[in-house]
Amino acid sequence: MAAQTSTRNGKTEVIGDVKARFEKMTSVVFVDYKGMTVESATKLRAKFKAAGVDYKVVKNTLVKHAIKDQPYAAGLKGSLTGMTGVAWSYEDPSIAAKIVRDFKKEAGEAGQKLKVKAGILDGQILDASAVENQLANLPGKDELRGMLLATLQAPSQQFVVQLQAATQNFVYLLAAKERQSA
Repeated sequence: MAAQTSTRNGKTEVIGDVKARFEKMTSVVFVDYKGMTVESATKLRAKFKAAGVDYKVVKNTLVKHAIKDQPYAAGLKGSLTGMTGVAWSYEDPSIAAKIVRDFKKEAGEAGQKLKVKAGILDGQILDASAVENQLANLPGKDELRGMLLATLQAPSQQFVVQLQAATQNFVYLLAAKERQSA
């Protein structure tokens, strides 16, 4: 009886941990890692960790219990079968999908064994192709910052160009007069 209680407490802890991750995530990618070697799975975990993505292999039933109160829970039942790894992104919604996409390209045969099951972005369920083709191609946090910076700098750059135009035109005029008198 004591073994059952500790197992039940352990499962309750895991469910609480998984539920907390789902509550603070910006996106999630569910993957099937069946057939991957320990070495390639370790490399994938390292890539996730370096990017600030939490990755965990969780029993499907525990994930179902953790998300049972979420509106997207019913739509994920078909995806939560077999071996499931869950990658939670907290800041950059596209980073986990980008890591999976890049890993599949770079890891050769081992990468081809990694399959995307589904994803969640802003409470919406994404199928495998949407995760790989849309979510993975969204600009990341740093790319968005760069685009914003370029947008903010554009007016001041145009202003500097306009200020220099008068001086530049005067220099052209002097050069033309010099050629004319020579």
